[in-house]
Amino acid sequence: MSYTRRVSTPLSPKQNLLLAALPAKDYEQLAPQLDLIEMSLGRSLYESGGHLQHVYFPIEGIVSLLYVTQGGNSAELAVVGSEGMIGISLFMGGETTPNRAVVQSTCKAYRLSAHALKEHFAEGGALQLILLKYTQALITQISQTAVCNLHHSVDQQLCRWLLLSLDRLPDNKLQMTQELIANMLGVRRQGVTESARKLEQDGLITYKRGLITVLDRPGLELKACECYSVVKTETERLLPKLAAR
Repeated sequence: MSYTRRVSTPLSPKQNLLLAALPAKDYEQLAPQLDLIEMSLGRSLYESGGHLQHVYFPIEGIVSLLYVTQGGNSAELAVVGSEGMIGISLFMGGETTPNRAVVQSTCKAYRLSAHALKEHFAEGGALQLILLKYTQALITQISQTAVCNLHHSVDQQLCRWLLLSLDRLPDNKLQMTQELIANMLGVRRQGVTESARKLEQDGLITYKRGLITVLDRPGLELKACECYSVVKTETERLLPKLAAR
């Protein structure tokens, strides 16, 4: 299942699955407060400990949620695309977050002010339920990432990361250097280089000048550990219910 919907003209907030799941009345109340923005590769939406001014509903691209240590090392906790939202801390009782949110693949998103989100969330109803269900799926991804980083090989971690990224992109191509992938996974660059070479030798991907092209997705899924399927199954369990509202 791919969570990214190909963007067509005109752009619409309903290209985000959470916003699309809102009943018409709720959507009409929220839509005038949404602003479309473009986010370039590498842009930081918020830093660890920063005060959250907005939340973001992507309609294309990928945003990575990262944990950054005091020494400057980082590891990716989760990826978010058109299936989700950036800034769940605002309705989970906090004004700040211990994580960093960085654009991994050039994005378009609809932005909503923190004040507006908290007002709509406090009213209860469909928006609150949808965001809580999404939070459950996001927590599953974060938890499974922690398990994967601790117990599985770099080869398996790379496969999981590629598959989760592909689910949020419109095609089979991903622009990303090995150094950035290593930073996302929290491993040495040499480990990523060796793992990528194995995948190339097996005919699963090609990698040239920072561009990864997946040639055999089913083969990649066979190489991945169970962490990818756990996250995918839980997200698909929740999202169809949201879309059917």
